[in-house]
Order: sequence, then structure tokens, then C-alpha cells
Amino acid sequence: MQEESNILPPLNPVKTVETISNFIRNKIDESKTEGLVIGLSGGLDSSTAVSIAVKAIDKGNILGLIMPSQTTTPEDLEDAFILAEHLGIENEVINIDSLIEPFGELCIHSTSKYYNQLANANLKARIRMMILYYHANSMNRLVVGTGNLSELLVGYFTKYGDGGVDILPLGDLYKTDVKKIADYLQIPEKILTKAPTAGLWSGQTDEEELGIKYHLLDEILYLISTEKLKDNMIAEKLGIPTKEVLRVKNMMKSAEHKITPPPIPKIR
Repeated sequence: MQEESNILPPLNPVKTVETISNFIRNKIDESKTEGLVIGLSGGLDSSTAVSIAVKAIDKGNILGLIMPSQTTTPEDLEDAFILAEHLGIENEVINIDSLIEPFGELCIHSTSKYYNQLANANLKARIRMMILYYHANSMNRLVVGTGNLSELLVGYFTKYGDGGVDILPLGDLYKTDVKKIADYLQIPEKILTKAPTAGLWSGQTDEEELGIKYHLLDEILYLISTEKLKDNMIAEKLGIPTKEVLRVKNMMKSAEHKITPPPIPKIR
């Protein structure tokens, strides 16, 4: 079990899973769809989301798509497959490398190594989104997103990629909360404890890219967005430099465009 937080309010796993299960069923009813399609990465969030989905609806109406690329680790691929088989849901493996390759010749403009890497990483997420929606539209189902509140608040997702979904069952749970729910759902220990990664390039981990541990990030986000504390008060409460609080606030500000509709100029 992960380290407990004295900052985040306590979470009741039983009620939380029940609430999310009801949410999933209601959204399927409202949309008059017949099931769910979800991308399985072998990570904590997708494993938790699909485990709740199985409790919410008939598992025969859930399709798990495992979409590896050359930067997907064998461990993640194996974990995704084993979990899908354990839950008894239909699953398919679709390698996306052949879909990525043609894009390498499309942009002939000179660019930095960083932006080239970023473009390729986002491309993977967007190709996966298209595959998920192609299946969902063909089967009259909803695409389930696996993003959590921590990622949504700081924009740690690809716009029109893994952010392009129909529902976000974990969208009101911080990463710390997701771990608690996963523990309650008895997600395999190796999934619970391995370093979170989007697998967008070799050796990439979420916390290294964000520059902060999720445990601390969640506490900062909670004190900013829910408690509305001033920067210096948050820093003092958590025993961290004020500049770290400001850095997280800047991440939140920069992410606003990802969670709001595209801006439209007012004409009338």
C-alpha cells in the first residue's frame, strides 16, 4: 500500500467504486450505446478503470485494446494481457508502429530534437485514440478514458489523444486516490508498485517528466484547487519551497486549453 497522506481527505473505496459504477451505467443508458472500449497499457490507471467497468456492466460488453509500440516494455504488454484475461474481457493486441512510420516523412521542416520527440509521443496517443474510436463507433460503444484528476489539472495528457474520450471514470480521483482504489480492487501488486509511465519513449516515467512525485503533487493540487490556500501557506504546510508551488500553478495555467473548448472570437 502506498504512503498515506495527511492532506487529502479520506476516501471510502466501497462507495467510490459504487459511485463510478453507477456513473458508467448511466452514461451508457443516456447515450443508448451497448458497451465500452478501453485502451489497456498495463499501468495503474487503465487497470483500475477496466476493473471498475467489469463491476458496472456485463464483461461481455467490454473490449480492451492493447496497443503497443516499439517503446512499450515487455512487462507492460504482459501486464495488460494478463489483467484482461484475468477479468475475462475480450481483448486484442494492435501494434501501432506501422501506423506511426509514414508520419516520419510528412514534416520536412527543421525542428529541435525535443519537439520532434514530443510530436512523436503525441502521435502515438492520437493514433491510439483513433483506433479506440474506430472500434467504439463500429460497435456502438463508448470510449473509456483512464486519466485521473492529477493528470487533468496539470495537463499531463495529449490533447485529442488520450484526452479524446467519451467518459473519464477516474477524473475526480487524484493519483493517490487511484492507488487506494486499485488496492481495494486487488489489482496485481506488480502493477500497483511499478513506476507510472506513458511509454511514449524509452525509459520515460511520469514522475521524472513531471519533475515531482505524485504523492506531493496531489497534496499541492488539493491545497490549491480545493482548500484555496495562498502559495506561501501551502509551501509552509508541506515544508517545500514556494517556487515549487508556483511551478505547479504554472503547469495548471498552461493546461487550461486542454480541458476547455477551443477559443472562439465573439462576433455578435
